[in-house]
Amino acid sequence: MLKILYIVRHCQAVGQEPNAPLTSQGNLQAIALADLLFDLGIERVISSPFMRAYQSIVPLAERLSLSIETDNRLIERVLCATPLNDWRERLAESFTNLDLYLDGGESSRIAMARGIAVIDQVLQQEANTIAIVRHGNLMALILKHFDERIGYAEWEKLSNPDVYRVQFLNGAKHVERMISR
Repeated sequence: MLKILYIVRHCQAVGQEPNAPLTSQGNLQAIALADLLFDLGIERVISSPFMRAYQSIVPLAERLSLSIETDNRLIERVLCATPLNDWRERLAESFTNLDLYLDGGESSRIAMARGIAVIDQVLQQEANTIAIVRHGNLMALILKHFDERIGYAEWEKLSNPDVYRVQFLNGAKHVERMISR
């Protein structure tokens, strides 16, 4: 049976805190995102509980008359508990060394596992077309799980918002980017 996931990165937000809302531009992006996804047969919407992710999918959910389910496993990955001057270099390293663990952070392997746990659960359920809204680093790690070629360079190219379609059919997976900057 064909299952389609739309893996969505949130729209532009005012910050990275869990309660950071969308900017005015982000609200316009959320409407455009709803336009893009409206006719794709989405039956279910699952979001990170972070405000920027949730607000990004509200226009679509309202147009489709769907409730938005939140799942804490979709929150953004914490690379390190303290700010790093070389955070980009360390993030790049975390895509090649999935077990890299920085103080108070989460390894790529652990973050990927919690994101994939959501997807594995969704694939066992009835809905065939699902939108899952999360954050950039977790998005790239989830996509890396399905396509090992995805790494830091692809993370750098992600936009706000961004959408990838992942199709599952007879054990095969096909990953395709739907938005490009």
